[in-house]
Amino acid sequence: MTLLDVWLSRSLPMCLLLHSLVLMALCFPSASMCPKGCICQRDSHLHGLNVTCSHARFKEIPPGLPVDTVLLRLDHNQIGTVPDQIFHGLRYLRELNLSYNIVETLGEGAFSGIEATLQVLDLSHNRITSVHKDAFARLKARVIVDDNPWHCDCTLQQAIGGMAHNHEAAARVLCRSSEIRDQEGRPFLAVDTDLCNLAKRTTDYAMLVTMFGWFAMVISYVVYYVRQNQEDARRHLEYLKSLPSKPKKPDEADDISTVV
Repeated sequence: MTLLDVWLSRSLPMCLLLHSLVLMALCFPSASMCPKGCICQRDSHLHGLNVTCSHARFKEIPPGLPVDTVLLRLDHNQIGTVPDQIFHGLRYLRELNLSYNIVETLGEGAFSGIEATLQVLDLSHNRITSVHKDAFARLKARVIVDDNPWHCDCTLQQAIGGMAHNHEAAARVLCRSSEIRDQEGRPFLAVDTDLCNLAKRTTDYAMLVTMFGWFAMVISYVVYYVRQNQEDARRHLEYLKSLPSKPKKPDEADDISTVV
């Protein structure tokens, strides 16, 4: 056996081991990439990671999500907020499931950075009452918003208006409370009133009432002031009348007699 044969016999297993390690690194994400409590699996069809964090008792969205995540499941947790730009680095994300959490509101930048790629957004079974008027404006995804205690007002009307391509989602928004009393419990799309103008009219009416109140106060003060001055003048006149008349001087009486 030549020296070359000996070297090859010893190096070949090492090369095969390195080759296997490289394949494993490419096919499976490292443990450090996957958030604690989640399961990360490579999706060969979507060329990215399926990250499943369901039933993980999370109270917030875990930081450091893999940048090549294509499917992210965060359902059945206790997540209460969706911070602005929390998903900004996930430029391959296609599906986001946030159902069965306790989210109450959504800001303008809650889904910033994933508008172009996101295809499905599940927000059902949360506690969402209100969202920023532009929260869904740039999304092209199918949005699921069933079973949330929506408060139907001007802001929600603007947000729904930005979901023209999501008519199905808008049709499933039910008003738990509303600016219009008889709208409670009814579908939001059944509202045929411009709630933004309604709010403006309410504000104008409140301003008018306030101005009328101030005007009435000014008039009342003027009337009180005039009456008070009249009373003071009457008292002063009565005081003058009550004073004893000044006796006439003797020379003044003689002058009068002479004239007569």
